[in-house]
Amino acid sequence: MDNLQHTPFLKKTNQYLFVILLLMVACFFTWSENVTITRGIKVVGRMGVMLLSIVLYFKIMRYGAANTISYKNIFSPLFYLGYLFLGLLSFMWSTNPGFSALQWFMTFQSLVFAYFFIKSLKLLDVYFQGHTIRLYNLLGNTVSVLQLIFVIGMWVNPDTFFRLTNGGEEARLGGIIMNPNELGMLGGVGIACLIFDLYRFKNKIFTIIKIIIIFYALFMTGSRSSLIGVLLIIFFHINQTKQQGLKFGIIGVVLLVMPFAVNQVILKGGDKERLEEILTLTGRLPFWQALVTEGLPREPLLGFGFMRIDYKEYFQSTHTYPGKMTHNTFMQVLMNLGFIGFGIVLFQVFFTIRAFFNEDKEKKLMLIGILIPILINSFTEFGIFGESNYGILFYQMLIFSVSFKNNPRFTTFQKIYLRKRRPDLIPNNFQKQ
Repeated sequence: MDNLQHTPFLKKTNQYLFVILLLMVACFFTWSENVTITRGIKVVGRMGVMLLSIVLYFKIMRYGAANTISYKNIFSPLFYLGYLFLGLLSFMWSTNPGFSALQWFMTFQSLVFAYFFIKSLKLLDVYFQGHTIRLYNLLGNTVSVLQLIFVIGMWVNPDTFFRLTNGGEEARLGGIIMNPNELGMLGGVGIACLIFDLYRFKNKIFTIIKIIIIFYALFMTGSRSSLIGVLLIIFFHINQTKQQGLKFGIIGVVLLVMPFAVNQVILKGGDKERLEEILTLTGRLPFWQALVTEGLPREPLLGFGFMRIDYKEYFQSTHTYPGKMTHNTFMQVLMNLGFIGFGIVLFQVFFTIRAFFNEDKEKKLMLIGILIPILINSFTEFGIFGESNYGILFYQMLIFSVSFKNNPRFTTFQKIYLRKRRPDLIPNNFQKQ
């Protein structure tokens, strides 16, 4: 299908998609120490961007598309909705209903955004076949802009953009604005996406610059899990690509950077005390053990309520630090929704990953590439089923990326509407299904 006549519309649509995705992800950051401003950005801001995603969807429809999208791989979204429904019911027994309701609302809010955002992309695939708008490009550019802000900020205002840890001995990029491990995970997602632009674009210079900026920001976060995720993504792509020049180039860069990165980020310069941290995952292992042996038996079936892990605000064992969340998304579900919620989540993840392998090669590689950093992050931080974060948003986008398909049958109204709006579809027998 010739899209030349639709080039201005597609260009604007690509810009709109980029802007609303950038704004949505940016609304997860704590840009101000003022609590009122932060809440306004995170609640009102996200609501506004969510509404923009709905407006854009209907804008595409008005230009020349019909709602012929139906569903496939239905168990992935159904189990996710089942997880949210159980979370909604848990307000009745939550140890803090107000906190549970706020977390549930923000998770549902991002779900609605993801639904309309991905559905808009699917409409473009169906009614503007051959267009060049890609989810990985939108995500990659979004991450590169946000990481560039942090790279500039670390030089201009280090007090705000750096977070001191280990008694002030280590400065990690993120500051008051974002947890360094979460920022590192964002970098992993960006690199996973931009690698596809290396395959697609002939001029790779600009893409390489963006990847270098993201990798530098990721290195400055000091996030071990994110670095491991990026290395896995890179080796995953090396194994897939048939472009020998690109393959050897990537291997060469990795071999040059990896020893220094592993020593400084993972081994923390070889400090023996820091090596001991690795063995306990910085205290997470004993904390998880205490959660399972002391916390879980109190509420084993249905948990303490959505995003709650104890009767009090913090769970603390005799031999562990106090924690408000578990630093493991699956442990988080186990504590806040019990074994019932945990079972729902396991089935949901299984059906989602299985659906990835039913997609075409490019899409399958993209989905797995994005999943790697957010799944690794899920074992050490908030993750895909934890408290509100952009990892949840990305996972919801992955779910809907494998849940939509086109229904070739049109209603009479849809045929009349398309004949009026898109006469260019007629030569392709698009309406004679």
